[in-house]
Amino acid sequence: MNQVRGGYAKYIRPFLFTIDLAILNLVAVFFPLGLSLRNPELFYVYIIILWVVISVKNRFYEVYRFSKITSILSLIIRQFSIFFIGLYGFIGFFKEFDLSRLNLASFCLTVFLLIILVKFAFRFLLIKYRQVFRRNIRNVIVVGKGNKAKQLIQIFKTKEDFGFNFKKQFILKGESAESIDGLFDFVISNNIDEIYVSIDGTSANQQRQLIDFADINIKVLKFIPDNGVLFTRKLRFEYYDVLPILSLREIPMDDAINGFIKRTFDIIFSVLVFVCLLSWLMPLIGLIIYLDSQGPIFFKQSRPGFKEKGFNCYKFRSMRANKSTEQSAIRNDPRITKVGAFLRKTSLDELPQFINVLLGDMSVVGPRPHLWRQNMEYGEEVKKYMLRHYVKPGITGLAQTRGFRGEIERSEDIINRIRYDIFYIENWSLILDFRIIIQTVLNIFQGEDKAY
Repeated sequence: MNQVRGGYAKYIRPFLFTIDLAILNLVAVFFPLGLSLRNPELFYVYIIILWVVISVKNRFYEVYRFSKITSILSLIIRQFSIFFIGLYGFIGFFKEFDLSRLNLASFCLTVFLLIILVKFAFRFLLIKYRQVFRRNIRNVIVVGKGNKAKQLIQIFKTKEDFGFNFKKQFILKGESAESIDGLFDFVISNNIDEIYVSIDGTSANQQRQLIDFADINIKVLKFIPDNGVLFTRKLRFEYYDVLPILSLREIPMDDAINGFIKRTFDIIFSVLVFVCLLSWLMPLIGLIIYLDSQGPIFFKQSRPGFKEKGFNCYKFRSMRANKSTEQSAIRNDPRITKVGAFLRKTSLDELPQFINVLLGDMSVVGPRPHLWRQNMEYGEEVKKYMLRHYVKPGITGLAQTRGFRGEIERSEDIINRIRYDIFYIENWSLILDFRIIIQTVLNIFQGEDKAY
């Protein structure tokens, strides 16, 4: 039976998060709490906010295919212990002294039992789904030798419920370029999702090459640790059965809940922009462009996006019709129209990209989408350049707000742009998005030297 790698895996945590919130509210509606509550609606809002805050802090939805039952139970108990305390805090915070403590405890216990039931039922069904239909599978290889590498391969082969499809073990011979190039070719041609590297069975130089390869090709890289090695970088331990595995990079937006929150924010923010601003401004700008010069109102160009998949990026046309679609604008560019110069100076030419956000190709905040030729030029030349494709490109970004936008005149321009992009990716938060949006608006009014 053909194995299908899980394209829907990213929706599992948001789905469980939504189910838990539904259980929380349905039990609150039908449980005998309303008779003693002065403000039932306030209670519903309170328990939702309480659940979300505790879940984020407790990492309640960071449960993986290899997570142990005991770890999941510990997570649930910790979640509900804090939730129970916060639930009783509602009485004091909002002076709901008529609320029955016994009813509140019964409500919490009911929610606790229902969420445990749903969580383990869903886990059981997902395991059976992988075993029977061979879907939601990740293709993996192991690089290097040693007892722990053998142990991991055995886990991949015997633990079908984990959902890993072991393809091959590579034992690199010395520092031979042919040996590691063959590994790279195999990863690309066989759609390998994750690479597991034995610290004990590979050299430092080979590990660096594997890290660079994984960065460029957007592959998950994990290490099988050697107990005798001390690491200076902050790495994350995960356990597959009883075997420790080290994850090299932890990106906040890889977490499904964070991804769900960011996507929800993108949709809400974009809809508000369309309703309050673009509904009247877009036709006005379109008319001015039409009267100013011949050509289409919108400019459409293919750009590399999430995981380097191409998408059509929309802008207001700011140049005269020409064939140089892959040439970046330069200072005093003769192709730019008078209206186009104003649009570019104020970044109004980027407004149609809110269409891209609603289509799911872009985010409101993220690394700016580059040209394809820039990927080819800088992909291997600039260290960690391709990491910017770990997330969706954005209408605005941290690098842009710090002045690193537009024409790349010096090598420092692209290096600093990538440095800020990587910082954003590895330190994302909704608060950081808000700060970047506010700074972008301030920059529009203050003017930017490289906005041309």
